[in-house]
Amino acid sequence: MAIKLEVSGEYGDKRFMTQATHYLTLTEFLSLPDTEVACELVAGQAIPKMSPKRFHAAIQTVLLNLLQAWGQEHGWVYPEWAIVLKRQGENWVPVPDLTYVSYTRLAADWLLDEACPVAPELVVEIISPGQTFGEMVEKATDYLQAGVSRVWVVDARARSITVFYPDAPPRTYTKTSSMTDPLLENLQFIPQQLFQEARLPD
Repeated sequence: MAIKLEVSGEYGDKRFMTQATHYLTLTEFLSLPDTEVACELVAGQAIPKMSPKRFHAAIQTVLLNLLQAWGQEHGWVYPEWAIVLKRQGENWVPVPDLTYVSYTRLAADWLLDEACPVAPELVVEIISPGQTFGEMVEKATDYLQAGVSRVWVVDARARSITVFYPDAPPRTYTKTSSMTDPLLENLQFIPQQLFQEARLPD
């Protein structure tokens, strides 16, 4: 099926111009050819993700190394892995900057080359230039309502990580405040360590 990616749409406070001839079903979206820019399925439209820049990529790399080292015995950790979820009653396929899903939710012998079929324990979103914290709060709410257990929103400018929970107010970690979570057993680090390893300028 030939489907052009050309549609105008809205997501949060942003308007996008992409391409599609009609409302995309989940099957149609997942069958689209790979493109240089990752797209998310939002309200039947293929919405391109903002291309990450250097500091975004640096933070993503440091967090990926940290989570993969911790997660080897716990579950899957991947960057830019699409997840099949629901948003406002419609199919939604976001592509978080990082995703962790335990072997309890997705078995260690699940080896299909597909989007993540279950809501993960953790997604990480790093605010890019042009994005706002408010937009990320909205997206974090969508994740939690879709069954994700934790959402980390990383703000390089504020040097902070805000953790969103389904059953408690969000909590922001900065500088040397230690990040721990019973859901992520034995994972512990401080934001200052993260941003220093990413070699962000002062």
